[in-house]
Amino acid sequence: MNDVDQPLPPDDLARRLTDVYDLVGPLYRRAQRSVEQGLAAEGLSVGVRAVLTLLHRGGPMTVPQMGRAQSISRQFVQRMVNDAAARGLVESVPNPAHRRSSLIRLTPDGSSVITSVLEREHALLREVGGGLTGSDVTACLRVLGAMLTALDQVDVD
Repeated sequence: MNDVDQPLPPDDLARRLTDVYDLVGPLYRRAQRSVEQGLAAEGLSVGVRAVLTLLHRGGPMTVPQMGRAQSISRQFVQRMVNDAAARGLVESVPNPAHRRSSLIRLTPDGSSVITSVLEREHALLREVGGGLTGSDVTACLRVLGAMLTALDQVDVD
């Protein structure tokens, strides 16, 4: 094992993770602009897209569950759910586990719309290139996951 495979001392790690943060901000903003442009055809906002994606991947959920999953306020999620419901993309159904908190699920139209959006985004991501390997992506996910977990601990305190 060489030096790059050894855990970094805390100060070195902090400096390297700052480099990650410095890339994540612009990456997020550019990705959001790109997503917004791609959503224009469907007339979807990024917020509605996030709700549809959560439901597509995780099945029916309550508004509070969606808020926790995305680390955003329940009120914002509720507005996005209301927008999606007004367009016939989601519907509220009884929640057997909690009478007062309905489950939100995709309608067939909602499923069709989000499948189309995700397929278009997948086609764009296929063009990333750069010779990235599965190990590269696994390492990236591990680093970002550790950073997110650390921030979750800060939010709890």
